[in-house]
Amino acid sequence: MKKAFFLVAFLFSLTVSAQNEQLAQNYFDKGDFEKALISYQELLVQQPSNGYYFQRLIESYQQLQQYDKAAKAIQERYDRYRQGQLLVELGYNFHLQKDEDKAKKYYDQAIDAIRKNPNEVFGIAAVFERRVLLDYALNAYKLGKELEPKFNFNYQVALLYGQLGNSEMMISTFLDEAYANPNSMVMIQNQLSRFMTEEVDVNFNDSLRKALLLRAQKGQDIFWNQFLSWYFVQQKDYAKAFIQEKAIYKRNPETFSNIVNLGQLAITEGEEETAKEILGFVLENTNDLELLVQAHYYLMDMRIKNAQEKDYKAIEADLQKLLDEFMVSQYSLKLQILQAQFLTFNLNNPEKAKSILKEALELNLSKFERADVKMELADIFLYEEKFNQALLNYSQIEEDLKNDAVGHEASLKSAKTSYFKGDFEWAQKQFQELKSASSELIANDAMQYFLLISDNTAADSTQVALKKFARADYLLYKNKTGEALAAFKKILVEDKGNEIEAATMLKIGQTEEKLGNYPAALAQYEAIIEQHAEGIYTDEALYFSGQLYEKKLADPEKAKSRYEKIIFEHQDSIYFTDARNAFRQLRGDKNT
Repeated sequence: MKKAFFLVAFLFSLTVSAQNEQLAQNYFDKGDFEKALISYQELLVQQPSNGYYFQRLIESYQQLQQYDKAAKAIQERYDRYRQGQLLVELGYNFHLQKDEDKAKKYYDQAIDAIRKNPNEVFGIAAVFERRVLLDYALNAYKLGKELEPKFNFNYQVALLYGQLGNSEMMISTFLDEAYANPNSMVMIQNQLSRFMTEEVDVNFNDSLRKALLLRAQKGQDIFWNQFLSWYFVQQKDYAKAFIQEKAIYKRNPETFSNIVNLGQLAITEGEEETAKEILGFVLENTNDLELLVQAHYYLMDMRIKNAQEKDYKAIEADLQKLLDEFMVSQYSLKLQILQAQFLTFNLNNPEKAKSILKEALELNLSKFERADVKMELADIFLYEEKFNQALLNYSQIEEDLKNDAVGHEASLKSAKTSYFKGDFEWAQKQFQELKSASSELIANDAMQYFLLISDNTAADSTQVALKKFARADYLLYKNKTGEALAAFKKILVEDKGNEIEAATMLKIGQTEEKLGNYPAALAQYEAIIEQHAEGIYTDEALYFSGQLYEKKLADPEKAKSRYEKIIFEHQDSIYFTDARNAFRQLRGDKNT
């Protein structure tokens, strides 16, 4: 009974303590420092050695400008614990009173404490960093390393160099650490990528490139080729990344999967010629069945996307030839799905496509492979306007893979199915939920459809124009591009001036661009910018027109002006980062 009583009492005291800590934190966060001070004083009575409570107590004193009380509390704690980091706190307390001489005296004493006991460096340097005394923090880490060579502060020192604006030393220190401790590579690359995308130093990317090239030339170590490949991928220069990957392959032939992944990235970014070169290299240099199928799949998928109707017969024959070569098996599943997709959306033969997929479902598939097949089957049912069967298959995938990206993709397709069939109320509820999806692509797509339905329902409760728009959008889904374009253009005539106008212009622009009619696409984007400047599609029109000017119409100055407008007027746009990177590249910030 006594044990049970003490256990209950102990758990109760923990609960009360946690509640008191939360209360103190709430007071502090709201700026009610008098109440926060009292709360932290009470907490310190219960836990006198708690460093966090003491830190908050001192900060409360300082916020209330009760510097003498803060100094007294710090000195008493120093006398009790003799922790060098408290000397930094004493110095900072004088800094707040603008007494820099006394502040420096205590900072120097803290540095001396490291000389006497190198282990003090951890606490002292951390407080220097927290108080943004960066030069002192840097000196503390350097001294600690000098006195105790086994200490490793390269990561912290590199970050401090970055904060101090010394990019050269930051890069050098990070690269030293990455080479010495390859396990830290990902963490270091994450930090470097932040500096690569921020407007901190326009020469940073070039400095990093030069440092990496220098080390690669000097060391002849495969490590630097890998780092350079990563660098060029960040810059979206896949051709240069491929050069590094080939160098890696010559010394380590087990790295083909990296080359295939690079080819996929190049496709995603529209670098199709580079992708073809990469995948061609794979086909010439490997006998690995899985990699061969992957490479053929990506090449065939690109070919289908760029095909005209006159190419269909040859593609159909080549697809069948590949499946004859690799046979219908689990390994060739991606090619089977691609064949079904081509038969449906290009050759209008959904029945044959479904028979291929049903045969695939008889194979020994993982749940993810099975989901891929069922997703394509659902897409075909949607193509046939068998909405209920499509929804059933999507819902089965959602149920099987609830917390996976594939499950979320099925949810998005389910919502689009409801939208295509004109069930806007239910579609809206699904899009609402998907706005917070973990996948940025899915969340952005859901947000666009959510806004489309919301805005046009508010403007037209009968949803007549929205129904016409959804039908034209469905024709696009079915790959009936000409019919879709005519339907969208008809909306511009019949519903001119309505809320749906800007969204329709955007769809026409995207469709014309897909068909290679670049001046016609540009005319639609420009019309949105001029006539719907305050609307929700302006940033998209700016970005798409910028891409056209840059990549198809060879007018970099006009492209720069479009990107610049996004940077300064549309900071919340999903295209902001891409626009900023494209603007920098055109401005000449990168010499890659």
